[in-house]
Amino acid sequence: MIRLAAIVLTLLIAAPAFGQGLTNPAALTAQAPTVYKVKFDTSKGTFILEVHRDWAPNGADRFYNLVKNGFYDGDRFFRVISGFMVQFGINGNPSIQAHWRDAEIPDDRVTQSNQPGYITFATRGPNTRTTQVFINYGNNRGLDNQGFAPFGRVISGMPVVNALYSGYGEGAPQGQGPSQGLIQSQGNAYLIKQFPKLDYIKKATITP
Repeated sequence: MIRLAAIVLTLLIAAPAFGQGLTNPAALTAQAPTVYKVKFDTSKGTFILEVHRDWAPNGADRFYNLVKNGFYDGDRFFRVISGFMVQFGINGNPSIQAHWRDAEIPDDRVTQSNQPGYITFATRGPNTRTTQVFINYGNNRGLDNQGFAPFGRVISGMPVVNALYSGYGEGAPQGQGPSQGLIQSQGNAYLIKQFPKLDYIKKATITP
């Protein structure tokens, strides 16, 4: 019994430490620095983003708070479309994701174009951005007029981003890839079982 308790304690210590604010989106409202970098350690390697708050302040602030509190740690790159983009940002823990599903932020004016390597929040329509983001693979300028506002860009490790597993294609129901609804409700348990080849984020960190 003592040995079992020790093992459980070790597992708890080793588990990802989510910020307390992840169950209270309204508490995560810190203003981001004017420019900041985020290092992503992934199952495929490391890449670094540089975020510019003046490009899209609401998006830059939301992303800063999510990264700082560990929201993206352990998350899968669940929608990877070669030549188009790679999307992530549904938390692998459904109980955490439930708090963010409707935690929407106001739109930003589009000041940058959706060029290769630029990162942008996904949206379901006006003022519906929450936690999902995508990195452009192609020159997706057609998204600019639809209100997709880039807030940063990859400055190192783009070959890693390009190498993320794309074999599942478009998500259900349009394609054979993961269903966003099932990711929302079942989290990483669903993705690991049904889509085991997906790459994932080990740790995202704000860096100098």
